[in-house]
Amino acid sequence: MKSLDLDALTMVVAVADAGSFVRGAAAVHRSQSAVSMRIKTLEQALGKPIFERRARSVVPTPEGLVLADYARRMLALRDEAWAALVHPQVKGRVVIGVPDDYASSLLPPVLRKFSASYPKVEIQVMGLPSHALAPLVHENKVDLACMTRVSGLRGERVRLEPTVWAGAPRGSAVWRERPLPIAVFAAGSVARENAIRALKRERIAYRTSYESPSLLGLFSMVEAGLAVAPIARCAMPAHFVELGRAHGLPPLPPLEIVLARSAGSARPECDFLAEQILEELRT
Repeated sequence: MKSLDLDALTMVVAVADAGSFVRGAAAVHRSQSAVSMRIKTLEQALGKPIFERRARSVVPTPEGLVLADYARRMLALRDEAWAALVHPQVKGRVVIGVPDDYASSLLPPVLRKFSASYPKVEIQVMGLPSHALAPLVHENKVDLACMTRVSGLRGERVRLEPTVWAGAPRGSAVWRERPLPIAVFAAGSVARENAIRALKRERIAYRTSYESPSLLGLFSMVEAGLAVAPIARCAMPAHFVELGRAHGLPPLPPLEIVLARSAGSARPECDFLAEQILEELRT
């Protein structure tokens, strides 16, 4: 039982949620080797594996799923106990804007932890592209926005997130086609603009086979083997293939993720959530 300390359980949950030791380690701000060793030690203590190692990902074993479920409940209870003693009076409402790719990958663990620590704070998430969130920050229609930096918006840097070309699993070679079929976000997307600029710079003919504000729409085209898509690495499903120079595709510049605040966000509940986002996501 001494092996079930909360630090180790935090790593178990992070790896289970991320589907990868690399991304799980990044989520808890530890090295991949430290997380791998800690989980291996836990598996030895339990006498059974809690993760199945695959070529490009890891998935919990049946025992790992049970442990991860208990771990989430134990960590939530810890956070509730802390909140009850340290922040009993914090209440209010925070509206946070976030694009699809960050909403699905970066924000869930942060918001889950924040809600456990501040149960009386209501959180409303507004999912919109970064270029659409910028005016809402200026107009005080959102309190916080965790988004890609766009022109004319001030915000504190959270991290530089690599952008990659996502390709289909199961050996699809759509990346060989010319013109190259690409699936991209709608006009105004920084990832889209960066990808098109990189293709033009290297004189690679392309065609926009799919355009959508929805991340799931891009994923469906990649999954079907009909296009490649430039997306933030944090949002790429583990079973997709990361394409690059070896596949004849140009490197892409990283996306600068920032936390922007409206003039009306000078309230304790907004301050605490902003602090949590920076603490959890900054690299």
